[in-house]
Amino acid sequence: MTDPDLDQFVDRPEESASADVTLISRGVTLTAHVEVSDTYVVVVRPTGGGPGWESAEIQVGDPVELYWIGGQEERTLAGTVSQVEGGEARWHVAVSGQAERSQRRKAVRARVELEVLIPWAGAQMSGTTVDLSEGGMRALMDGWGLPPDSGTLSQVSLMLDDVPLLLHGEIVWTSIRGAQWLLAMKFHDVSEKAGDLLRRRVFQALRDERAASAG
Repeated sequence: MTDPDLDQFVDRPEESASADVTLISRGVTLTAHVEVSDTYVVVVRPTGGGPGWESAEIQVGDPVELYWIGGQEERTLAGTVSQVEGGEARWHVAVSGQAERSQRRKAVRARVELEVLIPWAGAQMSGTTVDLSEGGMRALMDGWGLPPDSGTLSQVSLMLDDVPLLLHGEIVWTSIRGAQWLLAMKFHDVSEKAGDLLRRRVFQALRDERAASAG
């Protein structure tokens, strides 16, 4: 049962929002949908992540860390898996205490769909971002031939409010999804101007997402 007095001193991710869940003992971080959030329990449903998250065998008692956007900063809270439901894989995370400002070196990420062009095999590979931050992106691309290896350096062109933004980075991982590739890319040496544009677009997407959930 929630203690109303305690609620004044804690904060938790919003229900229907997105959060990152780090499985500490396995070194895997995945994206999850927050279904229930109160003072003592946060229930999440994993929706995806890097290679290995689908086979991560989560068990009751496993330590995890939750990360989410609260206001204009990323917040974090440690917890322990208290229950695992089958089917859609809902995890109950027992939490306590007050959330803290996140110290992880990770840019804030949001679900943003932008047109993407990446040079590949003598041509331009096109696609759409799945999510985006000033530090990188995940994108669904129309690929052909062999996918790029992890560590492949490349440039990427994003259409940001009808303005092309040229960035450089490296491929972190690639997952083949039929005729398409889902790839993660880490940006390198992002200019201050480009970083500002990316942050502005990300926080706009987060605000829109919250407004849609509230409605």
